[in-house]
Amino acid sequence: MNRPRRRSVNTVMRTIPRTAALAATLLITIAGTAAASLASSGAPAASAVPASPADVPAPAAAPTPVKPRGGTIDPRAVRWTSAKPIRNGRYLRVTWWSGVEPCSVLDRVGVKETGRKVIVTLYEGRGKDAQMCIMIAVKKSTIVKLRAPLGDRVVVDGAKR
Repeated sequence: MNRPRRRSVNTVMRTIPRTAALAATLLITIAGTAAASLASSGAPAASAVPASPADVPAPAAAPTPVKPRGGTIDPRAVRWTSAKPIRNGRYLRVTWWSGVEPCSVLDRVGVKETGRKVIVTLYEGRGKDAQMCIMIAVKKSTIVKLRAPLGDRVVVDGAKR
């Protein structure tokens, strides 16, 4: 009777790393060929490693619209991130990063218009009912009315002075 030939443990142990190396080389070659093919076709290449949730940017949320309330405690000038003309340039939509209410409340908006520029300054303070405040970023926006259409004038952040 023919018995299957037994391999020694040493032979098997030497074969495993070679087989793994061969398989890895083959996978790298296939992945490289696929990536080159995608690059030449203009399609975006996929990552070989799945992205973790921390690597994926959050969807851009619309800013929370707010109106100045006045009467806040310790109002201070805060920087804004954008000021875009709307309604034929007669208004500006000003957007900035803030905190949750009642800890971060828009107190007032200062506007100074000249022939060359429009200076917009946002003032935020704490609401009277603010007690313990948590640090959570909130994107906010407000609408500012101009005396004259923006035209060619430059919009400047008054808090950056």
